[in-house]
Amino acid sequence: MQEKKLYTITIFSENNVGILNLISIVYTRRFINIEGISASTTSIPGIYKTTVLSYSDRETMEKVKSQIEKAIYVVKAFLYTDDEIIFQEVALYKVPTKQMFKRNNLENIIRTYNARILDITPDFIVIEKTGHYNETEMLFKELKSYDIKQFVRSGRVCVTKDPVEHLDAYLAKRDKDFAKMLGTKKADKSK
Repeated sequence: MQEKKLYTITIFSENNVGILNLISIVYTRRFINIEGISASTTSIPGIYKTTVLSYSDRETMEKVKSQIEKAIYVVKAFLYTDDEIIFQEVALYKVPTKQMFKRNNLENIIRTYNARILDITPDFIVIEKTGHYNETEMLFKELKSYDIKQFVRSGRVCVTKDPVEHLDAYLAKRDKDFAKMLGTKKADKSK
């Protein structure tokens, strides 16, 4: 049996109702838990990127990627390990103001964890930390002793380490193959 490790699948699709449901069904059928998910627009108009994290083995994740690509609105999906991508997540922490100032070390925490303050009110302070999971988790553990009231972490956002965008390369090849196929059909009809 192959070792389970964290994989990231990026899915490029049209923005249609039900796409997240289709993705979720593929994972559910294979009994794979989704560890994190995020979705956003891309540089290509009309194309959206969904990033999904999960622990599994390579063979299973290749099958998941293939199954997702069969969905009608999916343009292409790509499978990555952490060493193939640059990634971050954002975490927000809401802590009572009086707790933070009672200990008088808010500035030290902010500097130590390379975080920033988003908002200060008489009742609470909202702190933002951008980084990898272990970094945002360390700050969460630190702030627990300050009676943290709310905590939320985004899904992973990532780009590849390759100099080219894999989707652009895929679309260029697909368009070239399609044009070649059309050229062949036109030549056959003219005979």
